[in-house]
Amino acid sequence: MLKDFIALTKPRIIRLNLIAGFGGFWVASKWDIDWLLLLYMLIGSGLTMASSCVINNYWDREMDQKMERTRDRATAAGRISPNVVLWYGIILGIAGVIILFTLVNPLTGWLGLTGMFVYIVIYTMWLKRTSTWSTSIGGVSGAMPPVIGYCAVTNTVDAGAFILFALLFLWQPPHFWSLSIRRVEEYRAAGFPLLPVVKGIGRTKLQMIPYVLLLIPSGLALFYFGHVGMVYLIITLLLGAVWFIHTLLGMNAPDTEKWAKTNFIISINYLMVTFLVMVLNTSWT
Repeated sequence: MLKDFIALTKPRIIRLNLIAGFGGFWVASKWDIDWLLLLYMLIGSGLTMASSCVINNYWDREMDQKMERTRDRATAAGRISPNVVLWYGIILGIAGVIILFTLVNPLTGWLGLTGMFVYIVIYTMWLKRTSTWSTSIGGVSGAMPPVIGYCAVTNTVDAGAFILFALLFLWQPPHFWSLSIRRVEEYRAAGFPLLPVVKGIGRTKLQMIPYVLLLIPSGLALFYFGHVGMVYLIITLLLGAVWFIHTLLGMNAPDTEKWAKTNFIISINYLMVTFLVMVLNTSWT
């Protein structure tokens, strides 16, 4: 039972986003770290993300039964009562928002609430069931963690916050579309109008290209504004070029399944390595 409650929070998603939140905090701190504030930020933002994921599981439980990848979730399989799941998600969210508002700063609290609203209401309840734009617009919520981390320190939204937002916002669609291409028939059977389901795999591959391409100047901007050093610039440009070239090759890939799997792996490594180097090569002043 405990394992099911943990799984409802989608730990892998939270882990990736907490790395991004940590990176945003570190960049803003410039090595002068308030460790207690960092802890509060990670706990508060982690709880708001967990809340969003739990309520997403609650709302999608019937559609999850139609997909092999999700039919064993506790909500889809009926191992936990829907009402229990809903209240679990609400309590996590309230706790996270309170921590952000009171122990970090009100700005991060509002950012956390915005991320929750977009993910739960705009993405889960509305666009995921009605529009191919769900992935792109839903990316607003996924781009909040590094901004929350950054604003926990600065208590203001400036160029650095916008750049970090852009990095995560642009990263998400090609990352998720790589997965949805591989699972397109499952999403079709479940009734989710994702881009590869509605417009086809070829159109999805094409639409991934500008997102990956725009990641390159976004990484450059972080260096330009003095947040990171030359090592970060070189590595992010190299990683961006590798991902962009591989995405381009997808247009004529003989094995779409294999290409999509590799592209998905590249996207995860891009995010993890980029933020790791961002932390290590953060400017001191």
